[in-house]
Amino acid sequence: MKRQTALRSVMIVAGVLLVLLVPLAVSDKYLLRILTYVGINLIMVTGLSLLFGYAGQISLGHAAFYGLGAYTSAYLAKAGAPWILALIGGVGCAALGGLLLALPSLRLKGHYLAMATLGFGEIMLFFFTETEAVTGGSNGLRGIPPAGIGPLVADTPAAKYLLVWGVACAVLVLAANIVRHRPGRALRAIHGSEMGAQACGIDTVRVKVQIFVLSAALGGLAGVLYAHYVGFVSPSTFTLHYSVVLVTMVALGGAGSLGGAIAGTVLLTLLPYVDAIVPGLPRGVVEWLQDWESDIHGIVLILVMLFMPRGLAGWVRSVVSRIRGRNAPAVAKAGDAA
Repeated sequence: MKRQTALRSVMIVAGVLLVLLVPLAVSDKYLLRILTYVGINLIMVTGLSLLFGYAGQISLGHAAFYGLGAYTSAYLAKAGAPWILALIGGVGCAALGGLLLALPSLRLKGHYLAMATLGFGEIMLFFFTETEAVTGGSNGLRGIPPAGIGPLVADTPAAKYLLVWGVACAVLVLAANIVRHRPGRALRAIHGSEMGAQACGIDTVRVKVQIFVLSAALGGLAGVLYAHYVGFVSPSTFTLHYSVVLVTMVALGGAGSLGGAIAGTVLLTLLPYVDAIVPGLPRGVVEWLQDWESDIHGIVLILVMLFMPRGLAGWVRSVVSRIRGRNAPAVAKAGDAA
């Protein structure tokens, strides 16, 4: 146990150092922009991983919370509110939306819950498009100021990257603490058997509502960062397609694993921008990946469900277990010979 804790601490420190060193090593603004998108998606996927991967609650409407956070923060900032107030407003509005959806719908199970969240997402997309006086309609909201507190303004690519990844690291630490302690055990119990969890004294409705609201709030937080990073929001960003991509990221990485969620997010976010990571890649390959991006997401989701239901994290665990299984007899024989 001490060895695992030490290894986990080393990995966290290495990850933080890597995040801090990237702006010093990367001067390409395009690459920094892509890596910033990875950080924003990671915040979204972490919240969805807690809900879907640990509690077993499927949501196909998380893009709506992303949009609620982005539009609320953008509207407040354009009205002259300080960024920190816009941030609180965006996260609070997304959390309130999550609460209003969770209270009636979390008594549903399986595909009924998925359909309810899908319907919520479509209703919010209609709202973003039709309430032109507030959201700008199809034209969206432009001229959103960058994030900042007082004289500290994140108005450079490196500063925006550090802000997004600083928040992403804090969210990952929060999620890791949740899954390692009592709330995480309650979520896994609900995922395994809701009746069994109730028999153990867990208030399943309360726990599911809490995790749904937290997941929605993290979606709103990602939306706030996105709005102030790009400086523009429109309904085309908050579609069902984006919600499905988020679910695919969780499924590819492996439900029930934060490390897997990170891997799935990085792989699928970088997919259309692979030319920035792999220099010299033929232009035809890049264009093919960009043109077929949606189809690739669908194929990946089907293949993972069929052949790797526990995702990349489950596959890695399986490989490690096999290696240990092969080495164990050899160690035992060496001990017998001695």
